[in-house]
Amino acid sequence: MDLDRRRLLAGALSAAPAVAAAQSDPTEVIPLWPKGPPGGGGQGLVESLFDRARPGQPPDRAVTAITHPRLTVFRPGRPNGHACLIAPGGGYVRVVVDKEGFEFARFLAARGITAYVLYYRLPADGWTGGRDAPLQDVQRALRLVRAQTQGSVAALGFSAGGHVTAQLLNRFAEASYPPQDAADMLSARPDAGGLIYPVISMDPAIVHAGSREKLVGANAGEALTRAYSMETRVRGQTPPTFLVHAADDASVPMDNSLRMYGSLRAAGVPTEAHWFQKGGHGFGMRGAAGKPAARTPELFHAWWMRQVRQEP
Repeated sequence: MDLDRRRLLAGALSAAPAVAAAQSDPTEVIPLWPKGPPGGGGQGLVESLFDRARPGQPPDRAVTAITHPRLTVFRPGRPNGHACLIAPGGGYVRVVVDKEGFEFARFLAARGITAYVLYYRLPADGWTGGRDAPLQDVQRALRLVRAQTQGSVAALGFSAGGHVTAQLLNRFAEASYPPQDAADMLSARPDAGGLIYPVISMDPAIVHAGSREKLVGANAGEALTRAYSMETRVRGQTPPTFLVHAADDASVPMDNSLRMYGSLRAAGVPTEAHWFQKGGHGFGMRGAAGKPAARTPELFHAWWMRQVRQEP
């Protein structure tokens, strides 16, 4: 992808109403697949950006039909050598870039961490990779981030982006696409992972129905359901994992995180979990203001830095 294309993609995201532009968006964009996604597909898609915010409110932008998987980069003024890959949610229908991407990225960048917000392909958009298109993107993204990073690399996901991230934590070693360049010789295993009110299971008893329909299909059989239920894929090599969920989440039941926590503990994976009585779903940073869940960014950052220092 040439420089003009990068500027075009960056410009498209910064074209929100002026009232929303309280903080400027970064202009550095890294394409995941300069020669196109592996296997191709996605014909006829028209990528769209829309702002769901009410007039006078901070931006709440989402992107649908992502045609050019990419990373938007938030570089700190004083980098400490660490980096975080962020996968926003959106029910595998869209990618919610502000409240589950850019806001957390700015928080991390203010603490010296280079943050990369991932625009991943959606599984029902006709890509040849199908339901593994998001896995291809997140593996490739982690490798590109690692190629630029000397320190620790974490992966953080929200809601359906939590499922994308959980796939990375559990399936990092799977060869989901042919190597593209030298970056693909690097490990796709993060050093730490954060799952914030994540979609974890495809079990109909606790699943987010929309994510299940888009990923495996509403009538998926037992084998497919189990294969994409991330609580069944945990093993000893799964990276240390941080979990957050609210008990009153009416969209993605907290049992998703509880099952994941049980699997991580059973596999001996270092794990920290925070359960909040109230918070609902999709609170990100702004939706938790004034509530105990507002501590989530600080809790994650402190936990990750303890992993870096190898402290209990």
